Amino acid sequence: MIFRSARVSADELDRVTGWELKPEGLCQMERCVPFSSGSSDAIDLAAVSRALGMPLVVEPRARLWALGTEAGGRALESATLPDLELPDLEGRPFRFSALRGRKAFLLAWASW
Repeated sequence: MIFRSARVSADELDRVTGWELKPEGLCQMERCVPFSSGSSDAIDLAAVSRALGMPLVVEPRARLWALGTEAGGRALESATLPDLELPDLEGRPFRFSALRGRKAFLLAWASW
């Protein structure tokens, strides 16, 4: 769900996400989550993200905000790979931190 601002109207939030702002909070069908948008007409996407457990990713150069689906707290908070160490093709230890600052592609495959 892509937005062009960090703050959106209640109508836009409902149209894009299906979550409607009501006096009792943010509601989707019969389910409601306590939420207050304060006195402003605009709703803060970061607050929505926290209240609903939806990850929020910001691309500042493109001025885009992407609100993910409910993740139940299982969303990645960064794209930083842990410093793993595996053998290279010659059997020497290789640490992924040696690639820091460079783009890398990691492919994992399993037969099962």
